[in-house]
Parts: sequence; structure tokens; C-alpha cells
Amino acid sequence: MSEPDSDTLDPTSLRTPIVAVLGHVDHGKTSLLDKIRGSAVIEGEAGAITQHIGATAVPLDIISSIAGDLVDPEDFDLPGLLFIDTPGHHSFTTLRSRGGALADIAILVVDVNDGFQPQTLEALDILKRSQTPFIVAANKIDTVPGWDPNEDTPINATYDDQTDRVSSRLDESLYEIIGNLSDEGFSADLYWRVQNFQRNVGVVPVSAMTGEGVPDLLAVMMGLSQRYMKEEMEIDVAGPGVGTVLEVKEEKGFGTTIDTVLYDGTIRADDTLVVGGMNDPIVTEVRALLQPRPLAEIRTESRFEKVDEVGAAAGIKVAAPELADAMAGAPVRVVRDRDLEAVITEVRAELADIAVDTEEQGVVVKADTLGSLEAMADALEEAELPIVRAEVGDVAPRDVSVASTAEDPKQQVILGFNVDVLDDAHQRAETDDVRIFADEVIYQLIEEYEEFVEELERAQQDTILENIVRPARFRILPDHTFRQNDPAVVGVEVNSGTIQNNTNVVKYENNEPERVGQIKGIQEQGEDVDEARAGNRVSVAIDGPTVGRQIEEDDELWTQIPEKHAKILEQELASEIPGDELEALNMYLDKQRSRDPFWGK
Repeated sequence: MSEPDSDTLDPTSLRTPIVAVLGHVDHGKTSLLDKIRGSAVIEGEAGAITQHIGATAVPLDIISSIAGDLVDPEDFDLPGLLFIDTPGHHSFTTLRSRGGALADIAILVVDVNDGFQPQTLEALDILKRSQTPFIVAANKIDTVPGWDPNEDTPINATYDDQTDRVSSRLDESLYEIIGNLSDEGFSADLYWRVQNFQRNVGVVPVSAMTGEGVPDLLAVMMGLSQRYMKEEMEIDVAGPGVGTVLEVKEEKGFGTTIDTVLYDGTIRADDTLVVGGMNDPIVTEVRALLQPRPLAEIRTESRFEKVDEVGAAAGIKVAAPELADAMAGAPVRVVRDRDLEAVITEVRAELADIAVDTEEQGVVVKADTLGSLEAMADALEEAELPIVRAEVGDVAPRDVSVASTAEDPKQQVILGFNVDVLDDAHQRAETDDVRIFADEVIYQLIEEYEEFVEELERAQQDTILENIVRPARFRILPDHTFRQNDPAVVGVEVNSGTIQNNTNVVKYENNEPERVGQIKGIQEQGEDVDEARAGNRVSVAIDGPTVGRQIEEDDELWTQIPEKHAKILEQELASEIPGDELEALNMYLDKQRSRDPFWGK
């Protein structure tokens, strides 16, 4: 932003709106930014484009020359647009400013051939939550089969040049995107049909490769900002700066630095700053304000040049001591003539606003920025998954130590969003039996974890089932006594349930269970087996009774179920056992409860 003239008395001025570009990986976010940056550099004199850290500023006059007739500079008093370059893998959407998302406006890039993908949905979800106005760039129109490119032209001109077959193919893809937006609760249409951009999302067909539609994109962004955001862009030009940390970086010769987006006021080379840290706000003195050297001078030793002052909106690298604990997404405030304690309190309140509620027991969560940590926490709360600890940063061995102390194996877990897992943390996790899940899409991360929990529960239930007495009702077949006693060997038919070896057998006389003995062997067609299912006929050896005294042919017999097992079967495993086994269990419970209504409860 240029310095105000000394004779202007008005301390408020309009700053550049901050634009975020987001979308699914491979849909062309980076190439779209590169195209805008490239066009800006070609249109502007080499020195006209201020180099920013983590951002590209495109002044109004250059937007106007790229957009041609679509933007008349006379209609605008906003100074241009500041595009944030998402640091590598950071999902920029989750960077915050006071009272919401750092971006004033966003471009959601969707590949016209590939449509909506997981990260597209995630980005929409975050735009919805932060109520950030956005437009959709339907990218890669030049890949529609048969497309005839017209470099850097507005969309309508090039669209009219295509054959009917090509344009109807493109229409189909565009309407699919509009339909997807509608499924997510956004009313959308092609941008030239949108009357009210506050109520409807405009879709702009573009190609980052050929530059087609880029004039429209810039025109729509400028128009939207001018029309709906002018008041929000009024800032105190000379006031103490307010910004958000984009990234914490080590730089040779400068130590730890913070790449910061300044969205209010100014920051000077001699200012005192308060920055959000891991534990407490950090108070530090600016050592140097660094901007990238203009392209022409890139051959010199340092990649950066020092500047004395920067005004919003801008991307700037701040070198200062004590920044090791600074966090991406944290607030940055200049103290200047204000009371230091008051500024510290403000930063602390802002951090507390983003703080995550933790429980005594739960999973460990790591994320790349404060905002993404907040988005993770929201998503986990919706999924009713408790968090024991949530922090910004890569997964380190101490996170594994915390996760390994969980009482429930389902919580011996670390969920990492957009972060790396340090090697020693991997090794530690293997020895401590801690599972680490890492992903770049929040809801995929949660799905992976939920699948793991289901598997674990299934395995636990299988183990319980292996150790539990299964219900069974069976009948001694007439003329099938093979041995009368020690043990009695008889042929039986299993009516329902599963008979197993080494289980006790009871017979009901007038609703009273009488124990008759224990199954000591099961044979099916001469082969020894461990169990027999409903519908099978097998011979069983029962230790205890004598056929003709305690048991008779045609008797109905039951497996005796211990009360504790009956309770687990009924309350926890009813959905895990076959229907006939459940039927045998219910009949058994009815018999027991006709004597004692609370049996097995």
C-alpha cells in the first residue's frame, strides 16, 4: 500500500482486500495464482509490482489492463487485490483474523472435468463456517475435448468462438458444478447471470494455462469487493499493525522468522510485537522487516531486502528474537503507543477464543495452524470424539507418550492434520503401540479413525464371543442312544443356537432348570467337532446322566448359560450373534425370568 500523502488529513484509508485461493489438490490453485502473478508482471513495469512474502499484490491499474473493458479504474476506489499464496500444504482456509477468516474473499478452484472432490467439500465447509464470500473458478476449460484456445481473452468472447459440440460439453460440466454447489446449500449460477452476489455464488469458467476467463475472474473479484466490502476495508493507515502468522520459518542469518499477513495498520522496523505462542503470548522487538528482492535484483546474496515500514494489506517476513514458540495462524499485534499489558490480554483472549476443550481421556490432535486445530476440534465434537490434547505442530515423541497413557486402546491414537510425523515419533509409536493417522482432509482423517475403531470393536467382540457360552436348544432323537452312561452318547438335533464342547446341559421340569451333565464330545458323521449349529444332527457325549433315568429320548435340552454371560449376550452382543441363537437366548431368558424377573439384568 502506498504511503499516504503528507497533506491528507483523513487517517482512514481503504486497504486491499485479502483473497484466498483454495480447492482440491491438482485442480490448479497454484497455476491459477502463477497465471495472475505472471500476467501482472507482464502488464506492470518490472518494479511496479511490490514483492510480498506469501502473497501477491495486484494493483488496480494492472487489474484494469489485464481485464480490459471489464474493469474501468474510475469505478473503483479499492487499491487492488492481495492474493495469499497458501504456504505449501497449509490449508489457508483455516487461517484466522480477528472475528473470522483472514481472507476477505475467496476463490474456490474446481477442475471442470473432475468436479467436486473431498478437499473441495472441506473448503466449502470452512467457507460456510467462517462466512467468507467466494466465487468458483471452474478451471481447465482448455482441456474440454475440441477446445480452441484464445489466450488471455474474457470468457464470453472465447466461448462464442467454440463449436456447438464443445460449448455444450463445457455447459454440462458447469451445470454439474452448479448442481454440486446446490447440494451443499449454495445457490449458484454462471457469474454473468448472477444479480446479487451476496445471495448467489458466481461461477467463472477459466483456464490457468491459456489465461482465458482470467480477466473475468479479476473483474468479478474487484466488483464484489468494491460493492460489498468497502466499509470493511476502511482501516487506520498509521495505526499499530494487526496481522496473522502464515508460517514460522528458520532463515539463515535471521534465525526464526514469522511470515505474516498484515490486515490493519502498519508495522515498523523498531516496533514491539505481541505474537500468539504455544503457551503464552510472546513479547518481542522487531529486528528486521523483510520483503523479497525485486526480480531484477534476485542475483544478490540475500533473497530479502530490509524495509522500514509496511502498511496493510501486506505479506511481510518479521525477524525477531524469541519466536521459536510462535504458531501458524496466531495473532500478531504491534504495541507502539498502547499499554503492553492490554495488548497481551487481547492476544491471550484471541488465543483463548480458539482454544480447544479437552477431556481427561481422549485422542491427541495435531494440526498445522491454530485455525485448522479449531476446525479439527469442531469436526471431532460433531463426531462425539473427545480430545485429550490439541496442539499446533508436527507429531513428536511427546505426543506419543501422551497417547500411550490412554486407558482405552481406541484412544491410544494421534490424529494429525496437514502435519509431518517425526521419525523418532514413528519409532516410539511402534514400541508404545500408538496408532498415528495423518491426512490433509479433515473428514477423511475422522473416517479413517472411525474405521479403525470399528475394527477394534469387532475384534474385541470376537474375543468376547470366543470366551462366552453360546445359547442352544436341542432334542435327543428317538432310537439314537449309542451308550447309556459314563458318558451317555446320544444323537441330537440342534433346534436353535450353537452347542459347544465342555458346556453344561440343563433340562427344564415345570420351569425348574435341572443340571444333567456336561458335553464332553461332539461328533458329526464320525468326525470330532468343537461345535454344532442349528439344523445339524450330531452325536454328543454327555458326562453325568444315564439315558432312561436323568434324560430320555425326545427330551428338550438346553445349554446352561451363566448369568453374567447371558447379560453380555443380551446387552452387548445381541446384534453380533445369529438370529436363531438370539431366539434360543430369548427363550432361555424367558424361562429363567419366569422364576426371577431380574435374572441376567
